[in-house]
Amino acid sequence: MSVVLVVDDDETVREVVVAYLHRAGLPTVEAADGLQAVAAARRHRPRLVVLDVMLPGIDGIEVLRRMRETDPRLPVILLTALTTEEDRVLGLELGADDYVGKPFSVRELVLRVQGVLRRVADPPSGESGPAEPLHDGDLRLDPAGRTAHLAGRPLALTGREFDLLTYLVTHPGVVVSRQQLMREVWGWDFGDDSTVTVHVRRLRNKVEPDPATPTRIVTVWGAGYRWDRRP
Repeated sequence: MSVVLVVDDDETVREVVVAYLHRAGLPTVEAADGLQAVAAARRHRPRLVVLDVMLPGIDGIEVLRRMRETDPRLPVILLTALTTEEDRVLGLELGADDYVGKPFSVRELVLRVQGVLRRVADPPSGESGPAEPLHDGDLRLDPAGRTAHLAGRPLALTGREFDLLTYLVTHPGVVVSRQQLMREVWGWDFGDDSTVTVHVRRLRNKVEPDPATPTRIVTVWGAGYRWDRRP
């Protein structure tokens, strides 16, 4: 059974979120500050973290950094009252799966948690679900082992980055919109498009020879993105 770590210094918020998650059949552990969160993640090895940004001790951004050091694929949904573009991008750049602004709908949050956990249990890998390794020039993906190598070197990808890269590689030459990627990779019919934008930028930094002039993940202005195969 998947364990969800809920981190928030507001006891009422934790109680409500935990109650809804329990109602959905998801066991939880709780933490009230940043240091507790880091310790709980190491002790319980949760499948997903719901993480408030404004925490006493160390803030949620630093908690996310530390969690990423030990488990780069751990799915994280950030909660915060800070909803500016800069705040969202900062969390997403660190590999958060999504950013939910306060006040928020707890039912919507639970749907997002369930969607992420489904994606972790059954990650997207193209319409036919390839289990064999995928090759594109010097890029090699192993959907079964969820590993990626570029020019023989392992790529450090978050779980969501791996899912996004796999989807793009298995749909070469097809223009896909941000909304389509949100639906097909994240499994959501709602959400902030900047989530996709930031993840694409992170992927470009890892798979493009020159991220400023991408030749693999190409922007099609006004439409979305297209994966261009290597010869």
